[in-house]
Amino acid sequence: MSFAELAGRHLDLVTAPFTLPKSRILVFRDEDAADGTLRVHTSEYERWLDDCRVLDGLAVLDAAGAVLPVTDVLPHRIAFGDVASLTFDGPGALSLAGSAGTRVRLRFPDGRVEEHPLDSGIRLEVAADRSVTASDGDHAAALASCEAQWDAWFTKCPVVRDDLQQMAAFCWWVLGANIVSLPSLGDARGVVPSKIGYVGVWQWDAYFIAVGLRHGDPELAREQLDIAFRFPRADGQLPDVVHELGVLATSDDLPEGDRAKLRRTGSAVADPTAPVPLTKPPLAAWALRKVLEAEDAPDWARAQLATIIRSQDWWFAGSDLDGDGMPEYGHPYSSGLDDSPIFDGPIPTAAPDLGAYLVQQDREIAGLLARYEPEADTAPFLERSARTEQLLHGMWDDDLGRFLAFGDGQRIESDTVVGLMPLLTGTLPDGIRDALHGAIDDPARFGLEWGLPTVAASDPDFSPERMWRGPIWINTAALIAEGLESSGYPERARALREQTVRLVVHGGGPHEYYNPRTGFKAERATTAFGWSAAWFLDLAVMLSED
Repeated sequence: MSFAELAGRHLDLVTAPFTLPKSRILVFRDEDAADGTLRVHTSEYERWLDDCRVLDGLAVLDAAGAVLPVTDVLPHRIAFGDVASLTFDGPGALSLAGSAGTRVRLRFPDGRVEEHPLDSGIRLEVAADRSVTASDGDHAAALASCEAQWDAWFTKCPVVRDDLQQMAAFCWWVLGANIVSLPSLGDARGVVPSKIGYVGVWQWDAYFIAVGLRHGDPELAREQLDIAFRFPRADGQLPDVVHELGVLATSDDLPEGDRAKLRRTGSAVADPTAPVPLTKPPLAAWALRKVLEAEDAPDWARAQLATIIRSQDWWFAGSDLDGDGMPEYGHPYSSGLDDSPIFDGPIPTAAPDLGAYLVQQDREIAGLLARYEPEADTAPFLERSARTEQLLHGMWDDDLGRFLAFGDGQRIESDTVVGLMPLLTGTLPDGIRDALHGAIDDPARFGLEWGLPTVAASDPDFSPERMWRGPIWINTAALIAEGLESSGYPERARALREQTVRLVVHGGGPHEYYNPRTGFKAERATTAFGWSAAWFLDLAVMLSED
């Protein structure tokens, strides 16, 4: 069975819409209809599906006027019985055709209804304002072109273990489906977290997605880092999001409700009149190294490395808000874990995950410089890494047996996944390292049946459904597995990786996050989520090579 056919087993038109790389058109089943009626939406930055309606109903009718059911879905076409099909005719149009007597009924958001015969094929072009123009179309040519485009994409799909291949094919489809064209960036290809609302290149997502893409399309992986690194601010800070309308780099770009979060404390960073930088945790050098492992690109690497060094310097010059040498998160969004209970206290927040990332990034920079600029002095980065690591060790609470976060200097005792991230350094004292390993194995804390929760099950802040307050996220689980391996626990690292890919298979796909009690998608989580798909692929490749 082809990879396209394997992926097609998951294309239910509910959790996975029908779409095309670089297209903004999404086709879903109408879940309120008992027949084969579909809905058509566009995919737009910070706009949800209800705001992006193209067609409230698209139904294929047989010669007697009955609605034909959807009988099969493949990446390149939707079949209605054995008499009609729908495909893409380029990124901006749909194409339909059927046997003699079949028709398509279109119901528009304004209540209008149109019917068109399908005997000779019809092309439905969707304009930027979501209006639809119907014209004659060459359905056979559109179908062949769409199939060829998806076949070319699936030739790059990583080959993994038999028990993981079907989900790997679907995850590869997710990454292809989530490609959007960004005309404002010279038609760059951004692989977005999800075409359902998350249409932009978030810095952290770009890193994780690139790490998955490298296994089949290193060029597209590099393009994600290009986009993430393209708009550093004058002081070196990398923006949180690059999107089709610009960038999001400070709190000035946030709605009032989000700015209000900054007024919970009297610290200077909470001054609502002063813009707070918005970025993402410093994993840029880690992502660069991972992508270069798949395909070396020395000149490109040197150019990106210069941007990363300036970004790393910014953390210490621009985000060490109390001047103690350990940078803080000035806004929850900059952590990537914005709903974590570590932000229930005052802001800014010094957190052990940020300390670990900074330690590791300076080491990564030194390693990349030694490889690509052998005459460069790496000592300053290694020395800063050592100083940061000592400050990180100071965040350990021996009585509680965990790393703590500090909100504007106040202890935050929530037992969260950020307290496990120092394992990434690989150089923790034996007692601390072993205590963290024990926490991961403890079924009362992080050793749950379906994986690693983002808040310990024993913590009063634990919630199995609420974003970063208990659900399993694939990125944090995978990073902790990497930390276990770095810290001398390779067998436990492999077990966590196996558990994580098993979760995705059990849960039915690469969702945004999972209920740790059931192993299924959390109710409000987005489906066909980019970094979950990318991480599944990376883990599947790794496990298949062992």
